[in-house]
Formats: sequence, structure tokens, C-alpha cells
Amino acid sequence: MMNTTHAAMGVTLAAPLTALAPEFAPIGALAGFLGGAFPDLDLLSGQHRQTLHFPAYYSAAAIAAVTAALLAPGLGTVGVALFFVSAAVHCISDAAGGGLELRPWEATDDRGVYVHPAGHWVRARRWIRYDGAPEDLLLASAFSLPGLVLFDGVVRQLTIGALAVSVVYVAVRKRLPDLETRYLR
Repeated sequence: MMNTTHAAMGVTLAAPLTALAPEFAPIGALAGFLGGAFPDLDLLSGQHRQTLHFPAYYSAAAIAAVTAALLAPGLGTVGVALFFVSAAVHCISDAAGGGLELRPWEATDDRGVYVHPAGHWVRARRWIRYDGAPEDLLLASAFSLPGLVLFDGVVRQLTIGALAVSVVYVAVRKRLPDLETRYLR
């Protein structure tokens, strides 16, 4: 899935705060956005879906952080909880997408996400065929609705920007491998 889809998922995870604890909703949405995007920074390491993708560890951290936020609600505890919940959801949902190959629509790689404690890869399911597929844009659009409707200010602006990036990325996605092999290798 696109990084922007994961970021929009993070905002959606914070959406219930608008009704349950509106004073925490903006920080929860921003933390969810960042937590949803964070694991993909490992693209810079050359070890994508392995270096910063920790489905088991983020999930354990999320349980601890949500517990802390429930026991002592505050901007910090709620923000940390949404960050870790979003990072965990990102990592787990990566297995729903395609593999790690340069042209994932060719389906030549089955690595979905690496699970460190188990020491193996979870198989890519290809429910979202590849990052930047039309169904990925549909999912990003659906997950962007709470950011557009329930939030204003920075959260809404980030949501609009991420959705715009999603549209452009989907439009050029299948051209990117040729550009990469021509100019970056």
C-alpha cells in the first residue's frame, strides 16, 4: 500500500476521539498520521518492510501505550498510543499488499512484511495488488474521509496533501521502475 494510505489509516484510527475526547482528537490524528507513515522510512535503508517494520513490537508497544492513555489520558499519552497503534496497523496491513519487487504487478516476490521475533516473512496476500494500484487509491480515498470531514486545520491540510500525492503517484506508478533503472542505478 502507499504510504499515504497508511497515513490516512492513522487519521481514521483517531476519528473516534472527535466524539469521545475531542480535546485529544487533533494530537491523536497527527500522531496517527505520523505513525502510519513512519515505518516506510526504511525505504531509505534498502531493507524495506524489515528495518522499521515491526508488526509484533509495535503491537506490544501499542497495547502498553493505549493502557497508559486510558489510565492517564493526556496529549502525550494519547499521541504516543495513536502513533504506535498506527505503526502496528501499517506493518500488519502491508501483508495485504504486493511483494517487494521493483514491478510488484508482476507478482514475482512474496515478501509481505518481516516478523522479527519469528525470524521470517509473512507472505504478501495481494488483496491490494501493489502500492499505487487503483484499489489502493480507492482505499486511500476512503480512509481520507474522516480527515476531510471530522478535522480541520493541519489535519485536514495534511489529508488533502496526502490524497493529492496519492492521485499523482497512482498516475505515474507504472512508469517509476523505468525511471529508476534509467537514472538512479
